[in-house]
Amino acid sequence: SALSFQVLLKSDTPTGDVLLDETLRHIKATESAETVQAWIELLTGETWNPFKLQYQLRNVRERIAKALVEKGILTTEKQNFLLFDMTTHPVSNATEKQRLVRKLQESMLERWVNDPHRMDRRTLALLVLAHSSDVLENVFASLADDKYDVAMNRTKDLLDTDPEVEAAKARGTEMIWAVLAAFNK
Repeated sequence: SALSFQVLLKSDTPTGDVLLDETLRHIKATESAETVQAWIELLTGETWNPFKLQYQLRNVRERIAKALVEKGILTTEKQNFLLFDMTTHPVSNATEKQRLVRKLQESMLERWVNDPHRMDRRTLALLVLAHSSDVLENVFASLADDKYDVAMNRTKDLLDTDPEVEAAKARGTEMIWAVLAAFNK
């Protein structure tokens, strides 16, 4: 099953991204292969297995936000909430956000291929992550009602497919389906 897919390292060539490279080092260092579900829990800090703490990524959200600030996608602001200040990271590069929104909208409308295995892999991964982050509805919110309905229905049909079946048919997208299965669990 996709939930039990084990992550095997094919190459430890550095990607140039600090978090991805740290993840590669963790995967390389594990004595026995872990499942996709286990890695998601480890890398997001959602598990407290005392035997696996060395494989957790520290301060993931803060580090991702910092990297996006450095790339000019987000900015950093202090918000005052009565008794305490909180650091937030609003979008500062609306053009980049709009490019991603448009890409997803077009993939479900004008460029719809009606087959997840013919979809661009990065777009499919982005769709799965947007769904798992509960922001997919916002992606289609600016569409006219009829297009919104079409995009949401196609997305629902796509994401309601059985990840186990799709992973078995996949060529190069097995990991995406395993991630969807893990988030749908």
